[in-house]
Amino acid sequence: MTLIDDENLPQTYEVRTFGCQMNVHDSERLSGLLEDAGLSRKDDADTEVADVVVFNTCAVRENADNKLYGNLGQLAPLKRERPNMQIAVGGCLAQKDRDTILKKAPWVDVVFGTHNIGSLPTLLSRSRHNKQAELEILESLDVFPSTLPTRRESVYAGWVSISVGCNNTCTFCIVPSLRGKERDRRPGEILAEIQALVEDGAIEVTLLGQNVNSYGVEFGDRLAFGKLLRACGEIEGLERVRFTSPHPAAFTDDVIEAMAETPNVMPQLHMPLQSGSDKVLKDMRRSYRSKKFLGILDKVRERIPHAAITTDIIVGFPGETEEDFQATLDVVEASRFSSAFTFQYSQRPGTPAATMDDQLPKAVVQERYERLTALQDRIAKEENAKQVGRTVEVMVTEQAGRKAEETHRLSGRAQDQRLVHFSVPEGAEVPRPGDLVTVPITEAAAFHLISDPTKDQYSVRRSRAGDAWDRAQADSCGVPTTGTGGGKGKTSLGMPTLMVRK
Repeated sequence: MTLIDDENLPQTYEVRTFGCQMNVHDSERLSGLLEDAGLSRKDDADTEVADVVVFNTCAVRENADNKLYGNLGQLAPLKRERPNMQIAVGGCLAQKDRDTILKKAPWVDVVFGTHNIGSLPTLLSRSRHNKQAELEILESLDVFPSTLPTRRESVYAGWVSISVGCNNTCTFCIVPSLRGKERDRRPGEILAEIQALVEDGAIEVTLLGQNVNSYGVEFGDRLAFGKLLRACGEIEGLERVRFTSPHPAAFTDDVIEAMAETPNVMPQLHMPLQSGSDKVLKDMRRSYRSKKFLGILDKVRERIPHAAITTDIIVGFPGETEEDFQATLDVVEASRFSSAFTFQYSQRPGTPAATMDDQLPKAVVQERYERLTALQDRIAKEENAKQVGRTVEVMVTEQAGRKAEETHRLSGRAQDQRLVHFSVPEGAEVPRPGDLVTVPITEAAAFHLISDPTKDQYSVRRSRAGDAWDRAQADSCGVPTTGTGGGKGKTSLGMPTLMVRK
């Protein structure tokens, strides 16, 4: 379907994404659908709002509702000035709130859910033709999202969904009711998509799922995730494999062995803790306890000594006592996470936890949160300090650090996913995004590492990913310049026979 029939119809689009990696990847698909329909992505340098603005929303993060309606409110005057402009709202909050969005923001043209993102172009066209808002929320998956056109945000690394939905019933989480029960893709489809990405220049993939290590439940193979990791190791040209997020209750020894024995699976693990208190874990319906969690970490570090382990933690869950919170601090101290995503609990309508007794005062939650982050920041800095003197391989990214203009450093990710800001010695080769540099770590902070190598300590390995970045720059009529992004993306269906992609 083509949205553009004449010059008065939409020409440009932008997708604004809130939330998790799954949403980021869904936004790549939304962008692909809109480009497949004939629209062009708004240039980042263009200060004017696009003709079509799509909000891909999250219902999990704090103040998700306020963030969406605040953004919609800012667009209301513009919509009155430009009646042909279209606004669409999709994602988890749309799945949850449904017609509430149109009641609160009647200037919105389209509301669609998590199960039918492929309907967006049709809904936009229908809204324009009928001159009224279109609402379409499905209760089950329409088309597996990975079959949809995709505009990849990066030429050197890509997200690959292995499943959607979740079969767990965590009391704080609304995801299962919004994304449905777990649906698993067949291994051949996943590997074909990865192969297509690699052939297009990518050297890194991240496998995505609400619960990646329960992959295989739908087709009855409890060892499927470990097998999938090993199969990724057979793909020539694929240098880095990551995955997020596993669930401690389903994390088995065969996955640890697959990680340790598959060279391109990176020494990095994101393992959500949520709480270190067994009582709180029970109240959360997290089917593991702190002893099992710490045991998994011990096994991983025994087999992969340099693994960097990150986590998620919720502070102030209903009924959490000071003793419960101290248990969390104790587990954090013992776990030695390289970093942690920490959240203050907030009530989410529609979740069992929202109606639990003993909701904690904001002041108590805030004070505990500050203690937790202070502890984790100290641990992260101590763990990063251990990296000083090590030589690491860093994949260069387009994104630079906040002080890049001042320090003239480039940025990238080490194999264990730590962020590294590095300088290029005078007279040395300057790498492109996607190239790999080998450098010594010379300094450490809580949230990043620094490398200021001498010329004989520094080396560059030009990669296919760097070549792909050059091609993307040329395709966008840009001149390849190290450290700058902005290449126009291509559209891909994620299947091996359709090779035009980013």
